[in-house]
Amino acid sequence: MRIAQIAPLFEAVPPKLYGGSERVVAALTEELVALGHDVTLFASGDSVTSAKLDAPWPRALRLDPDVRDWVATYALMIEYVRQRAQQFDVLHFHLDYWPNSVFSRQPVPFVTTLHGRLDLPEFAAVYRLFPQAPVVSISDSQRAPLPDLNWVSTVYHGMPEKLVYPVDVEPSYFAFLGRICPEKGIERAIRIAKACGVKLKVAAKVDKVDREYYEAEVAPLLADANVEFIGEINDAQKPAFLSGAKALLFPINWPEPFGLVMIEAMGCGCPVIAFRNGSVPEVMEDGVTGFIVDDLDQAIAACRRLDTIDRAGVRRAFERRFTARRMAEDYVDVYERLIHAGRPQLRAVGD
Repeated sequence: MRIAQIAPLFEAVPPKLYGGSERVVAALTEELVALGHDVTLFASGDSVTSAKLDAPWPRALRLDPDVRDWVATYALMIEYVRQRAQQFDVLHFHLDYWPNSVFSRQPVPFVTTLHGRLDLPEFAAVYRLFPQAPVVSISDSQRAPLPDLNWVSTVYHGMPEKLVYPVDVEPSYFAFLGRICPEKGIERAIRIAKACGVKLKVAAKVDKVDREYYEAEVAPLLADANVEFIGEINDAQKPAFLSGAKALLFPINWPEPFGLVMIEAMGCGCPVIAFRNGSVPEVMEDGVTGFIVDDLDQAIAACRRLDTIDRAGVRRAFERRFTARRMAEDYVDVYERLIHAGRPQLRAVGD
């Protein structure tokens, strides 16, 4: 099968440091190649892949100081892919609503995985212009704000088994991994660790948009002697970081569409203590891969029951449910169904 993967341009594929969607695209692309498919990856020119790389832009936008209007680069990318669309059996986008207008008016089957939140009113207005455009959710809970879209499947994320793996170290701290922003719950994580008398290591990035929040609300808490702020870490550093943690704290306070860090922790045999929001009840197996909690008191109590979790069992759950190979096979099924069905001429609302 000739497959095009069209990735976001904000980070390289795979990302050098933080980057959820781009990390998933990298894992999917490599597994599709391993399965014998002819794959072209449309991504920034600093991406690394065993597929064919076709780069509409030379560098990841987050690392390119010359880019002042990222919208222009996405407009360029859409036309760049459109001119090459006939070379493929299926086009798989990871660009939210960007493909819908152009690619609903051409004959090659396409599908978009929606990686982010859908609960903003402007998103609803845009997506509902194209009710027939096929989309994939990354959890069933993600669909809740827009249940009437043309959902063709839910495909949970997966990671390469050899990228995240247990390291033989003695767990001695709690871990917080990802991004510092209000919805990720870093303040809760600090309070949980302090109540348990366990050191918290924070491996996270701070985006410009969250810098004021970080300085005002988080930095004073990080001054606690029991908190170590590490900053962003790369994939090679994650196995040791997560294996050395008694648990990953995931105290989110928003409807997380998936939460890649949860399965990264599972791959390292690290239990997760997660608040019951968004995809958490779908991704987590309560009492097996960690604990699902509803408030700070429950989280603190769960931390004191971590010795009931079998870390080898956490890794087995990852291997059973969240490998990149399983993800790739699920997407191949989606592609085959779209191609076999024959793609109807889609029309935008009002056409």
